[in-house]
Amino acid sequence: MRIGEAIRRLDDGVILRGVFYLMLGISGIFLVTDIREIATAKPESPGYDPMRETDPVLPPALTEGRPAAPPVEPSSPADVLRKAMTFNLTTGGILKAEGAIEPGAAERFATEIEARGEYVKTVSLNSPGGSVGDAIAMSKLIREKKLATLVVTKGLCASSCPIVFAGGVTRVAEKDAVIGVHQVFNGGRNRPSADEAMSGAQATTARVSRHLEEMGIGSGLWLHALETPPDRLYYLTPKEMTDFKLTTSPAPAVNASAKKS
Repeated sequence: MRIGEAIRRLDDGVILRGVFYLMLGISGIFLVTDIREIATAKPESPGYDPMRETDPVLPPALTEGRPAAPPVEPSSPADVLRKAMTFNLTTGGILKAEGAIEPGAAERFATEIEARGEYVKTVSLNSPGGSVGDAIAMSKLIREKKLATLVVTKGLCASSCPIVFAGGVTRVAEKDAVIGVHQVFNGGRNRPSADEAMSGAQATTARVSRHLEEMGIGSGLWLHALETPPDRLYYLTPKEMTDFKLTTSPAPAVNASAKKS
């Protein structure tokens, strides 16, 4: 009887404090478990590296079921797309930029533009993506030089490549061009801490969002990227590219002349 009376005499405040401390202890257990999982995780971040031969040159499409292939297979072989980006000036003032955007690609691109700038009218992209920072720098230079951008039929522009594409004053994706986006991620071998990874991803996302807004691209494009895991791609339809103002109309005259040559 004495125990029962003591329990009944406990006020609500004591009971609530007891529940609070119990929940706090349970939360601490989960936090320790999460930290241990992060510390023992694999060194690679989730996602794909277009230059690594063990990964697919293109991630599967974002689907609710099994992974799906891209809407059109790119015409270029995987070994061409995996190599570091190369630049080749062709007829009609078209500079072909082909391959992965490796760290340092923006600097090499700037050197190429400085050397051939007066002849370059359009940058034709064929790339599975890569370094986001280099993609933003390339895009800014393209807009500064008032160049057009182009993805030809069965050409590829994925991951960070659409950021470069967005820099064109006119932007053309020909029929069956393959263009896709997904979340940014740390592709480096040195895995940062969970807090560093989160902070870095948020900062990079803010940079990309701000840059696309400055280029006049609709926010819906980057929302699709944010919703797509880094080991998948959201492949854009021609209508979506038009709606998000990723592509412009009409096609630049240099594109038409290049087709005739």
